[in-house]
Amino acid sequence: MTFRFRAVASWVAALLFVLPAVSAHADGDDTSLTNLVALVSQRLALAEPVAQWKWANHKPITDTPRENALLADVQKRATAAGVDPVFARAFFRDQIDASTQVQQALFANWRNSQAPAGPAPDLASVTRPQFDRLTGQLIGALARVQGTRTADDCPARVARAVANWKELTRYDSTRADAMTHALGHVCEAGGVGGTA
Repeated sequence: MTFRFRAVASWVAALLFVLPAVSAHADGDDTSLTNLVALVSQRLALAEPVAQWKWANHKPITDTPRENALLADVQKRATAAGVDPVFARAFFRDQIDASTQVQQALFANWRNSQAPAGPAPDLASVTRPQFDRLTGQLIGALARVQGTRTADDCPARVARAVANWKELTRYDSTRADAMTHALGHVCEAGGVGGTA
């Protein structure tokens, strides 16, 4: 990913984040869902530097104690933000699983072809602070989509939000399955209406 693309993607994501939260009803404005998809996409993008660090440092992909600590923290933060903590936990479990899926694919690719070149970004000082920032933003985004979760057309609206995000940025189609998994519990009925 080039610096210019990162800058544009960051600008678009920032713009989506600062747009006013509009209740998505009859007017079909699903800005809050598109914002959520944008943040999920940013979080999934961090799977690559995490995988590079783990590869370089011979660490396993799964870190169960850290995952459990994150999920416990998410539940507390969600409660404080007025978000159903059970929903938040399920959503973040999906984020962890989707990231793991991407990391496993990267590890398999590196084993079968060529290992990543250059030094990996430091996990503690570079990548984890980005995760922490996104966690707070995602909890805020979950608060804004809570009213959409029970709608009959929620899965279709999530799929439409993914399509909107694809139009706004260069979407990495190799991560489509991970994106679909990451959005699996946004709707109370589950799933994404259509492929991501």
